[in-house]
Amino acid sequence: METKLTKEELIEKSKIPSKNAMKMHPFYKGKLQVMPRCSVRDFQDFGIWYSPGVAAPCNDIYQNPETVYKHTSKWNYVAVVSDGTRVLGLGNIGPEAGLPVMEGKALLFKYLGGVDAFPLCVGPNMDAEQIIQLVKWIQPTFGGINLEDIQKPKCFKVLDALRKDPDIHIPVWHDDQQGTACVTVAGMINALKVVGKKRKDVKIVFNGVGASNFAIQRLLGTAGFNTKSALYVDSRGILYKEREDLLSPDNYKYEIAQRSNREQIQGDCGTALEGADVLISLSRSGPGVIQKEWISKMANDAVVFTCANPVPEIFPWDSKEAGARIVATGRSDFPNQVNNSVGFPGIFRGTLDVRATTITDEMCIAAAEELAKFAAHKGISENYIIPTMEDMQVFIDEAVAVGQKAIEQNVARIRLSADEARDIATKLITDSHDQTKLLMKEGFIPEYPNYL
Repeated sequence: METKLTKEELIEKSKIPSKNAMKMHPFYKGKLQVMPRCSVRDFQDFGIWYSPGVAAPCNDIYQNPETVYKHTSKWNYVAVVSDGTRVLGLGNIGPEAGLPVMEGKALLFKYLGGVDAFPLCVGPNMDAEQIIQLVKWIQPTFGGINLEDIQKPKCFKVLDALRKDPDIHIPVWHDDQQGTACVTVAGMINALKVVGKKRKDVKIVFNGVGASNFAIQRLLGTAGFNTKSALYVDSRGILYKEREDLLSPDNYKYEIAQRSNREQIQGDCGTALEGADVLISLSRSGPGVIQKEWISKMANDAVVFTCANPVPEIFPWDSKEAGARIVATGRSDFPNQVNNSVGFPGIFRGTLDVRATTITDEMCIAAAEELAKFAAHKGISENYIIPTMEDMQVFIDEAVAVGQKAIEQNVARIRLSADEARDIATKLITDSHDQTKLLMKEGFIPEYPNYL
């Protein structure tokens, strides 16, 4: 029988990933390397892969631009673009300091989705127009763009401009917005099933009105949740129409303030949470950002998503002690990790496999519903509302669902049956696992000797 840990032991346990990271990052000197996809039987083969033979596929692409997907790896390349201005709870630490995160993102892309992703940390101090131009410049090489850890409101402008640009022909996705929204919707669908509440009836409080919650509330609304009755809280308190800093339409929070909080409630997050069914908090790293007494004032069978990284706004055991029935965080070492890692690898796999030109909200919801369905099939509970990275089949299921939705919405260049899509995703993801395991087995990726 497992011994229950004390709070102090749980806190110490939560520090282990960071301690291991400080030892293992310098040991491996990075997380990625470039490996050949083609065979090299002897040196004569370079005449095929490079000059003179390479001229033939070059000319074919020149005459028929779409054949670039046939002759190159563009079909599987994704750029992870970041200026390091809003890095997972660390803030504006710059492009070099953000590089370990982007390498980690690329590793997850490869291992979980079979996607060849490349970290592109840019800057410093690039404005929105420069990032937009950068993406336009690199579009010929990549099959998709993943925007990452860019501060608001710059991230909104970059994503909106690129998605609307008629000269952008590949999907551009902002994981902090769309990815976080997708997995949050999935977790919320199953959380409400566990507590027996309906989407249209629950009162939701959004703590933090940054890129993540801005997208979450939009996608929840599309998925049937009543976000108009929700309350939104930022560092200055609850949003309401007449709040002095929210009177200008130029403020990205203006629209939310205009359509929410009909009773014009004022106060802090504690006030907003009185009688609330759901808290979705993506604000700043904790603990101590959310108080236990605030949670205690929520409705019975409350659902608390405190997903700031690297440390949640309140530790999950404190939320439980305060009366919350279901608690989720962004960490893998606590139950119910609501984290983009179970979303973007499968979503991009499905998007790339049908060569979709964009990733729509409906494609995100298709992925969210697949995540929720997968967990429900296994058996949801208070401590299991969303799949984990260990549920490897879910990435294949997501890829199929996303690709089929793209075909349905006429944003796909390739039409695949569900069975065809499943075969492609299964092979690419399985090959990625097997390749990594083989490199470890043969010692090309050495084993780290001193895990904590």
